[in-house]
Amino acid sequence: MGISFNASSLLSGNGIDVNSVVSQIQAAQSGELTTWKSDLTTLQTQATAISSIESDLSNLQSAVQNLAGANGALSAVTATSSESAILTATAQTGATAGNYTVVVDTLASAGTLYTDEVSSATTSILPTDATGGELNLVIGGTDGTGGTAADIAITAGTNDTLTTLASYINTQSASNNWGITAQVVSDASGYRLAIYSQATGEPGNLALAAGDGSNTTNLTFDDPVGGTNATVTINGIPYASTSNTVTGAIPDVTLTLVSQDADTPVTLTVGADSTTINNAINNFVTDYNTVIGDINTQFTANAATNLEGPLGADTYLRDLQTSLMADVNYTATDATSVSNGLTNLAALGISMNNDGTLTVNEQPIDTSTQYSPGFSDVLAADPSGVQNFFTNTNSTGFADTFSADLTNLTDPTTGFLNADLTSNQSQQTTINTDITNFQTQLAAQKVQLDQQFEAVNTSLEQYPITLDEITEILESMSSTGSTSGTTTSTSTNTTPTSGNDVSSTSSSS
Repeated sequence: MGISFNASSLLSGNGIDVNSVVSQIQAAQSGELTTWKSDLTTLQTQATAISSIESDLSNLQSAVQNLAGANGALSAVTATSSESAILTATAQTGATAGNYTVVVDTLASAGTLYTDEVSSATTSILPTDATGGELNLVIGGTDGTGGTAADIAITAGTNDTLTTLASYINTQSASNNWGITAQVVSDASGYRLAIYSQATGEPGNLALAAGDGSNTTNLTFDDPVGGTNATVTINGIPYASTSNTVTGAIPDVTLTLVSQDADTPVTLTVGADSTTINNAINNFVTDYNTVIGDINTQFTANAATNLEGPLGADTYLRDLQTSLMADVNYTATDATSVSNGLTNLAALGISMNNDGTLTVNEQPIDTSTQYSPGFSDVLAADPSGVQNFFTNTNSTGFADTFSADLTNLTDPTTGFLNADLTSNQSQQTTINTDITNFQTQLAAQKVQLDQQFEAVNTSLEQYPITLDEITEILESMSSTGSTSGTTTSTSTNTTPTSGNDVSSTSSSS
C-alpha cells in the first residue's frame, strides 16, 4: 500500500505525523506476521483438542484395565444373607459360587467376673486389722487353670477400696497386657467390682484362680459369665469361633454373626457381584463412547460453515480411530468362548451403533436384522463365561488385548496423540521463533525509519521560516536594485513610464 502526501499541507509548516507514517510503512510489511499469528492460534486450538482427547483416552485405559486380570472388577463376588439381623457376610475374590444354610446357635462373648454388693465403694475391702491381701485371676483357660495369671496385690490404704482397686487393676492390665478392664458399678443394692475381658470366646474367659488363697479380701465373687465361643452349623457341619467374625468355614467368605437364633436357618448365597460388574462394564462403555465422540466431532462438518473440526485433517487422529474400531470388533478364539458362544461384544449384549459408539442393552434386542441379548441376562446365566471373554489365563481376552493396545496408544513417545502433540508443539516453537525474529527486525527498522522521517519532518517544519527568509532577501535585493536605477535616470534621462522597459527608453533618447 502506497503512502501519499498533500504538497500544500506539507509546505504549510505543520510537517508530518512521523508515528503514523512509520506505522503505515511497517503495516504494509506485516502481512506475514498476521499469517503466522493466525497459524499459531490454529495450532494452539488443535493442541487443546489433542490434549482433551488424550485425557479421555487415559480414562478409557483405566476402565479397560479394570476389566482385565484375575483380580479385576469382573472377578467380584458377593455374599447375600436371607436374614441380615442374624448373619451378614462378605466374599473375597476366589469365593466359589453356591448356597449355604447357616444356623447361629450361640455368639462369642467376652468374660465377666463380678462381686456381690458392698455398701460403700470407698471402704476398705480387707479383713479387720489386715495390712494387705491378694486377688488372683486367670484369663483364658478352663475352670481357673491354664490361661494367663493376673495376680493383684492389695495394700491397705493404697488400693483396698473398690474405687482404688479398679484403678489399680486397669493400670496393671495396661502394663502386663492382661486385656482386662475393671469398673465400679452401682444400683439400689450397693456397689460391685466388675472385671471385663477385652477378648471374646474362650481366650476371654475370666475366673478366680483354682485353689485356696486366690481371694483374701472380704469380696465375694459370683460365678463367671461369658467367655464362650460362638457356635454355628454350616450345611449341617458344626463350627466354633472365638469371635463373632468367622473365617475359614466357607473358603474366601467371612461371616459376621449378629445375633443367635438356633431356630432360624439362614440362607447364604455366594455368587458374582452383578452390581460391581455392571458398573465396570458401563464405565468402560461410557469412557469408550467419550473418546469416539471426541473423534466424531473433529471429523463432522459444521452445518453452518461446512467445515470439520480443527483436527479434521489430522492423520494421527485417523490412525487412532482405526485402531480403536479394530479393538472393539475383537473376536475371541479361545475354546471356552467359542464353546459358550460368547465371542464378541454383541454376544454379551453390547451393541455397536452407526456412529461407532457402544450401547449396553438392558433388555434383549430382537429385530429382523439384529438380535442382541440383555447384558444382565448373559451375566446371570454365565458369569464365568463373561469374565473369560474379557480376561483369561492366557491374557488373550478382549480386555487383555485392548489394554495392551491402549498402553501403546498412550505411550509418552510413540502414542498417536502424544506424537501428534509433539509435532504440534514443534510447529508452534518454529512459528514463535519466526515471529520473534520478525518483530526484532521490525523494531530495528522502526528506529531507522523514525530517525529518517524525523529529519524529513524537521526540514518540512523549517520550510516556512526558510521561505520567509528567502522572501525577505529577495525583497531586499529588489528594493536595493530599484533605488540605484532611479538615480541614474534622473541625471541623464526622463523617468520611465510605468510598464515601459528602462533600457528601451534610454536607448531611444
